[in-house]
Amino acid sequence: MEYREIFERGIKFHHYCNTAYPLRPNSLAQYEVHNTEDVYNVVKGNIEQQKELCLYVHVPFCQARCKFCEYVVLDKPTDDAPNKYVEHLLKEIEMYREIIKDKPIVGYDLGGGTPAYLSVENLERITSAIKQFNLKENMYLSIETTPVIAANDFEKMKAIRELGYNRISMGFQTVSETLLESLGREGSKFIYEKAVENIRKAGFDRLNIDLMYGFLNQSDEDFANTIKYTIALQPEFITLYRNRYKGTKLEAESQGVTLYKVNRQYDIAYKLLKEAGYIANNGKNTFSKIPGDMGTSSYLTKRVIDATSYIGFGLGAQSFVGNYLAYNLGCADHKLEKYFDFIDRGILPINDIADMPISEVRAKAISVMFYFGFISMKAYKNRFNEDFREIYKGQIKFLEDNYLMQFVDEDTFMLTDYGAAHLYGIIPLFYSERSIKEMFDMSNKWLNDKKGEDIYLEKYDRKAYNAPSVAVDLLVFNKDQSKILLINRADHPYVNKLALPGGFYLQTDNTLECTASRELLEETSVSIDITEKNLVKITSTKDRDPRGWIISVAYKVIVDEDIIKPLANSDALYASWVDVKSLKKEDLAFDHFEIITYALGMG
Repeated sequence: MEYREIFERGIKFHHYCNTAYPLRPNSLAQYEVHNTEDVYNVVKGNIEQQKELCLYVHVPFCQARCKFCEYVVLDKPTDDAPNKYVEHLLKEIEMYREIIKDKPIVGYDLGGGTPAYLSVENLERITSAIKQFNLKENMYLSIETTPVIAANDFEKMKAIRELGYNRISMGFQTVSETLLESLGREGSKFIYEKAVENIRKAGFDRLNIDLMYGFLNQSDEDFANTIKYTIALQPEFITLYRNRYKGTKLEAESQGVTLYKVNRQYDIAYKLLKEAGYIANNGKNTFSKIPGDMGTSSYLTKRVIDATSYIGFGLGAQSFVGNYLAYNLGCADHKLEKYFDFIDRGILPINDIADMPISEVRAKAISVMFYFGFISMKAYKNRFNEDFREIYKGQIKFLEDNYLMQFVDEDTFMLTDYGAAHLYGIIPLFYSERSIKEMFDMSNKWLNDKKGEDIYLEKYDRKAYNAPSVAVDLLVFNKDQSKILLINRADHPYVNKLALPGGFYLQTDNTLECTASRELLEETSVSIDITEKNLVKITSTKDRDPRGWIISVAYKVIVDEDIIKPLANSDALYASWVDVKSLKKEDLAFDHFEIITYALGMG
């Protein structure tokens, strides 16, 4: 299949062709291992081959599940669920510690869900268990909270900092309270500001704030205001998350959101953040105010740049170690019972595990690398012991020839600005043959431009835009154009001023020409069939009418004044023939003097 064809299909299927790989939960079913003993051997064998690892702990609890959430989060946990969960989580961690032994751990994240939902005691138990591993010195221990928890529980923020977490991430998503409400999320500027105040007071000097874009109901203005507001709070890092729709309660809306909107909103943020001193190469999601700091946690940085293997602990957590990709129990049903049962029986709580061929391992690793917008030749070599330039020479040529990526130095193959806007066509170029076929099969069934348009129009709010009204003006001259038919206005604005017959286009009129004929009859009692041939001028100046932005469409007709006998009607005090030479600009309403002059100049 030609690279151009793959690229163009990825662009069309952009909601699915992102840094998350594979495309579907069951995409890798043909490579899955099912026997409990075989699963353990695959896990153990691949872990033992790694020089270093990253660890992730998943907490599946939140105050409420947001509609945009694609992660494993329990909708309504029972009161005793957190304690019981942590008890089993610690047992799972211990199972893996016996395999990992003293291998260096170069990254660790406590995420979710909302880790800060847990009690301080449970957070301490998890952290103590992680510190039993061989953690690399000076790495960032990263944790997530919500603004509500941070604003309402300073003591918890302080305790988290004292546990050794030195980077904290908090999701605002948006400052539009209307959008927040539609997404099922709580938030306000008061909460946000109090949350930041408590986090700073607790001693954190590395604060990341997550913002989201690409929602169907999110305007550019709303998003820009969110960016500006967040910048004013002076976090060290700001991360932009595009709403990915897949697996969320909003998935049905996805086709109503075009790639054009997604890219436009990213560009808005990129410009504002860059002007405020935040640094990121185009295509990267996290912007940093600290020179030399990528802005992401040690866990994510190592995962993305170096494709370092990582193990996920907890309900539904993902692990990607060596050649295997695994998801823990709960990834599909979001339920704790089976997860607890496997752990109680001393079995690794894995729902499915794929022992992948190299083509799938590469595709997974490279997809994730694009989170930062570049691929390191050295990192790729260390991960796969092969030359990226040799393996992907066809893709490299296509990308360079089309100005999508370029080598900025010997090691770094980076997105261009143009390439960043076409990322979702670039990523599939590195898919396996199997996943390329899957992309085409899925998109053939899923893509429907008409359905997407219907979704878009259903949510489209015309009142949100400064749309003009349309009016027609009639230039009715006698045969030698020495006289023009004018009315005297009976209503504001320009009451008692001379004006061209005319009025607003109404929905009951099929065309503007119908409006022109109707208005002429209503105001002067003159009946003339106006056609497109009579069009002479369109005036769109915003300040031409004091009532607002009204576009004038002017039509010109020549008649016999001896036959045409005007009679005022409707909103005209009177209608009469007026000598053109007697006209003065100050006597006429709106910009009608200029329109008349223009029409006379046409001959």
